[in-house]
Amino acid sequence: MKDWSRRKFFLTSLAGGIAAGTQRLFGTTLSNSNGKGHSADELELMPLAPQGTSKGTRPLIISSSNGFSHLDKGMDVLKKGGDTLDAVLAVVTQVEDDPNDTSVGYGGLPNEEGEVELDAQVMHGPTRRAGAVGGIRKIKNPSLVAKAVMEHTDHIFLVGEGATRFAIAHGFQPMDLMTDRSRLAWLAWKEKTSANWAPGLDSPDWKGAVGELFDTPEKIALKEWVMEVITHPPMGTINCLAVNEKGEVSGTTTTSGAAWKIPGRVGDSPIIGAGNYVDGDVGAAGSTGRGEENIRICGGHTVVEMMRKGMSPTDACLEALQRVVRNFNSDKTRLPLVDIIFYALNKDGVHGGATLWGPQPGRNPTTYAVHDGTQAQHVPLKPLLDRKT
Repeated sequence: MKDWSRRKFFLTSLAGGIAAGTQRLFGTTLSNSNGKGHSADELELMPLAPQGTSKGTRPLIISSSNGFSHLDKGMDVLKKGGDTLDAVLAVVTQVEDDPNDTSVGYGGLPNEEGEVELDAQVMHGPTRRAGAVGGIRKIKNPSLVAKAVMEHTDHIFLVGEGATRFAIAHGFQPMDLMTDRSRLAWLAWKEKTSANWAPGLDSPDWKGAVGELFDTPEKIALKEWVMEVITHPPMGTINCLAVNEKGEVSGTTTTSGAAWKIPGRVGDSPIIGAGNYVDGDVGAAGSTGRGEENIRICGGHTVVEMMRKGMSPTDACLEALQRVVRNFNSDKTRLPLVDIIFYALNKDGVHGGATLWGPQPGRNPTTYAVHDGTQAQHVPLKPLLDRKT
């Protein structure tokens, strides 16, 4: 009995110490910020203060801008009392199926060997469960495969050939994910970067190289876009987050990853806590853009933890971006080459988003998509840094 009492006293004291430590950890007050964008000459880290809680809207669903035209489908699920995970999947699967979105699913730009490799994850706030796939091939809806991993395995993350075999075993139909458009871009990239893929010395088309691929009006119309994705390989993605009337939250991120990547490269999208993170007690956050930088700061998790401290979703996103800047030591020669955006939604239905860079002078601001139950709309992202030129 005495031993039990001493043990009980010890455990009670330990629990009290942990609680006090947790209160100190999450009760830290941060200094104020004016919330304005900063020029490339002002790249120092600036702690952000929690803002007063804004009144949110429930149900609510948000996504990166490429989900705008599909948010109605997700909101319809929420209004009918459907699960928040089903709502976000209703949005992103439309983008995965769209051959004209070359950063997600079918028609996504391939790796350097001409293979489309897809990454995705899902997180379900009500049950605190998750599933993910990385480097999956020949399956156009990796977000649904990630959900199947969550529901039908004792694992969280499957990759490569194993992920593809798992998907096929569960009835997903394999297919060629390259479209004529994405194949044209890949072949043009090969010719631009390797003399061996261009017309040879004995060819009358020698030095014609990339231009010779554009031999029809349809291909000529795509030439400007092809040259752009060769010069500036896109790293697009779709992140989607939703909260229902009860305050339940879920999220998903899905992508074809960086164009022309080394086979096997996996970005932030399928990584729990980076490309997407959900905590049912707080909210959710996700990202698009250069995944390597997001992985280094565990961006999704960082944003959610900042919201747990009391930050608004937008300020939490800005804090994550400041950590990206810090990782580059505010290097003004490299930071302009980084493109990354964070999106966030708390369980009260307050949403926000931030981008590392503001628009070029004279151009419209970058936006994300929001549906508040009445209609979808474009909302400007808050820039951390301003572009001077």
